[in-house]
Amino acid sequence: MSVFVKKLVEKASLKKHAGFSDNLKPEDLHPYLVFHYGIPSGSILLAYDSIQQILAISTKDGQIKLFGKDGSQALLESSETIPSKFLLFIENQGILLNVNVKNHIEVWDLDRKFLSAIHHFEKEITSFAAIHTGPYMYIGDSGGDVSVLRLHQDQCRIELMKYRIPFSASHGKINEVGIDIAAKVVLPQPTAETKRVLIIYSDGVITLWSIEESKVICTNSSGTALQSTYQEAKKVTSACWACPDGTKVAVGYSNGDIFLWNIPCPSESKTEQNFQVTPIYKLNLGYKADKIPIAKLKWADADGKSSRLYVLGCSDSHSANMLQVVLLNEQTETRTIKLGLHLSESLIDMEITTSSIGQDKHRRDSLILLGRSSNVFTYDDSSIERYLVQCQTKSSPSLPKGETINLPYGDSTITVTKFITNTPCTPFSSDEEFNMVEKYGLPLFPFEKRLVKDGSNSNSTAFVPFSKAANLFITGHSSGAINFWDASRPLLLPLASITQQSENDISISGVPLTALFFSYESNTLVSGDQSGTVRIYTLKSEAFAPQTSFLSFQGSTKKGSNHVVRKIKAVKVNGSVLSINATENLKHLAVGSDKGYVSLIDPEGPNILYQKHFASELCTGIISMHFETCSFHGFEKNVVIVATKDSSISALDKDTGNSLSSAVVRPNKPSTALFTRILDGNDISINSDNSAQKQTSLLLCSEKAVYVYSLSHLVQGVKKVVHKKKFTSSCYWASTFGSPDIGLILLFSSGKIEIRSLPELSLVKESSIRLLTFSTFRPSDIIVSSSNDGELIIVNADKELLFVSTLLHNEAYRLLETVSQVVNRDLIGDQGLICSPSTKEKKKGIFSSVMKDNKSIKSRNGLDFENEDSRLSVEELSAIFSAVNFPIDRETSEKSTRNEDDVDLDIDDIDIEDPKEKQGVGYSAMAGLNRLNISNKFQAIKGKIKNAKVKNDKVPVTDEPHEEKTGAVDQIKKKYGYATSGESGVANTAKTKLSENLKKLQGINMKTTEMQDTARSFSSMAKEVLRFAEKEKGT
Repeated sequence: MSVFVKKLVEKASLKKHAGFSDNLKPEDLHPYLVFHYGIPSGSILLAYDSIQQILAISTKDGQIKLFGKDGSQALLESSETIPSKFLLFIENQGILLNVNVKNHIEVWDLDRKFLSAIHHFEKEITSFAAIHTGPYMYIGDSGGDVSVLRLHQDQCRIELMKYRIPFSASHGKINEVGIDIAAKVVLPQPTAETKRVLIIYSDGVITLWSIEESKVICTNSSGTALQSTYQEAKKVTSACWACPDGTKVAVGYSNGDIFLWNIPCPSESKTEQNFQVTPIYKLNLGYKADKIPIAKLKWADADGKSSRLYVLGCSDSHSANMLQVVLLNEQTETRTIKLGLHLSESLIDMEITTSSIGQDKHRRDSLILLGRSSNVFTYDDSSIERYLVQCQTKSSPSLPKGETINLPYGDSTITVTKFITNTPCTPFSSDEEFNMVEKYGLPLFPFEKRLVKDGSNSNSTAFVPFSKAANLFITGHSSGAINFWDASRPLLLPLASITQQSENDISISGVPLTALFFSYESNTLVSGDQSGTVRIYTLKSEAFAPQTSFLSFQGSTKKGSNHVVRKIKAVKVNGSVLSINATENLKHLAVGSDKGYVSLIDPEGPNILYQKHFASELCTGIISMHFETCSFHGFEKNVVIVATKDSSISALDKDTGNSLSSAVVRPNKPSTALFTRILDGNDISINSDNSAQKQTSLLLCSEKAVYVYSLSHLVQGVKKVVHKKKFTSSCYWASTFGSPDIGLILLFSSGKIEIRSLPELSLVKESSIRLLTFSTFRPSDIIVSSSNDGELIIVNADKELLFVSTLLHNEAYRLLETVSQVVNRDLIGDQGLICSPSTKEKKKGIFSSVMKDNKSIKSRNGLDFENEDSRLSVEELSAIFSAVNFPIDRETSEKSTRNEDDVDLDIDDIDIEDPKEKQGVGYSAMAGLNRLNISNKFQAIKGKIKNAKVKNDKVPVTDEPHEEKTGAVDQIKKKYGYATSGESGVANTAKTKLSENLKKLQGINMKTTEMQDTARSFSSMAKEVLRFAEKEKGT
């Protein structure tokens, strides 16, 4: 009987809440990152698509953040948590290539935000470049070789082409090379990128290579050109083109040197002339004096008069001249005009972006700088150009001003937050919502600011009505300001702003806020600050009404706050305010401070009714107070449950402030308390007379463990632990969700998220979010707020905002697809993404539509692309890159042959289990074998082996033909794979292919013998397994 009563009461006591079932089920939960806003922690690399206007930032843990036009943002996550070393867009194709430190090349489809292919390159990649007019890429490696890859977007794969540029053929000084021979920089020549490519080696050798002829056009390795610049030991560290047509290149070195080199541009009829790469002049910018290596060079064109070279030094320590901009024109050799940009930290990367502003689409270029601590800085590039030009006239121009990219949600740092979802509202229509986001959304980057028709800034003129906000996000700031945001979508829209002021003093005090309490039903807001001032705001009810008009988003005067504030009252407590709570009728407020004081306040006065001090040897801060009515010695009593930072729990008489017991309840091993909550009647106790009684309990979560205490025992100073769970790693935040509370959310420093049931604390769901790991976060910078339905908003300093959901089917945010769509599909050509042309009409190449519709590309990146009529088509390039231009070494060829054979004749492809038997229950694993299935598989293998053996027998393996005596010229040609005077190119190619086929056949012959032996042993083993299975069936 008692069991029946207990189950009946349990079922009746659990109330259903919208969106929740009677109990937590793993299939209903799915903790995941809904949206990431801002600059990710651990940023290390930048890349930019100048046509799509997408900025990419990669991190040291395998993530890539994308910033598109109109404020769109998206986050990509690689499967491996390792840093990137190269990041490259295939421009205007919606494709991003990421090379990580393991030399894996990832192909990201940005439209679908999907990792479409991964290519494992066998050598250490030291340089990476793409051809703008075709699906080909160059990869330089640590051995000095340059390989060619082709991207097949339609097949989601990368193909290693047979064409290659070996170090022995391109370097020119094989007998004098040192240890470091890496192909450090590979640059397709802008005006002839399908015909020529510039290779710069670590040892300083610069080679211009002819793609069609597979030979060196010119180099600096001969004569005194290289010796004149190498009077001391140094390595090439960076390079870039320094003119539109690819005849000048700027090269940076490990000792701080920067040289400009002249690259001869031969005409088609003069390719046999003896050209040489020669130095033009050396830039003295002070890097060499400090021995600062040149980390990156970037060039911007301005019609030759104000072209600029951006120079980034590489140093762990901060230097005043880390980033400099030099004017490059005809006067540079005689007079260096430069600008040093002084920032608060050392830099690791830079990019130049382009955006359009206003109705006339006025172009604005911005210099983006990435700091070592993931800070991003931006300068208006036109102000840099203007400064350098004015310096030529010996005037004193004003220095360009940079900005640090912070969250746009307030003029100061967010210090405390509150999050409320599912508020009563009349939501926007789809068209209205798009208009609101476009007009009132706050831009992250300064160059994203838009202008409305009257020329005013659309991003700071007004804010949205409260009645339209389904989710309300409240932020308190270090300046003392309070901002209300519409969080119905991951791009927050402003609702109202309240400055820190009292009833008699309207001046801004600028004291950071430390605690917030908000009651939506009563329109009451209570704030506490670092100085101990508690402000009680009564908000106007009409501000939440549907007819609310758009208001000025100022808040800097009392008039601005009066738009939403009806009345303000203030009272002072002892110490900085840490926590605020109120009774249900809001007749009393409890305020806890960092000095251990609990103050009971009458908000009508406001008057402090009493203050109670809690002394502690460890932490005196009061993290929470709860008002509760419970039984105390047989009488109902109003109590205040107080929790301190050291996880101590005490109970006070609410009316007098006296302690109900001298004993304090605390864990055996105190740790920092994070969260407490009263759990109303979640535990059911059965009395001696079989009657059921609800047990109210207190949930306490600390960094090391979570406890559920009996509240009736706790008020008497008795420690009764109902449930307990210790953590294996450090927890830094906790909260409950549901009404009543049905689940506990725990965030750990490892990035793990746990959801546990209440009050049993059973683990229901576990997940992990990479962005939440403390390898990139600092605990002191993190502010987390949650809603009743398990939605979280996490603020990391001034840099990023994370929207996290715990329920699988809870759609708390609108416009998610829109705000994460960074690719503009309309800009991509009609022929779509990279693929091979299939008809003669497409002979001009799949990128022709891109080039045709984007004539302003030169003005964006400064380089002249190859003329469409003179460049090689995709078919011509494909023919060149698909042919072997230099013999592959024997070891590589045999390895390739072995890999191919493994694919064709893999014993692991045999499925020895019968699928029907496998589904049955009660049979052992061996009983699933099927005799007929095995027989068929072995017959197939024998057929392959037999065919391969017959092929070998029919083609006799002969030694390589004896080389005839030829002249010196013919011997050199033969060494590098070219036709001699007595041979045609076709015959030579055929001979090379025949030699390769013979080597493959030798490998197949060895493989067939090995496979025969393996098949025999495997057949014997299979027969034994069948006998064993039949024997078991019989028994």
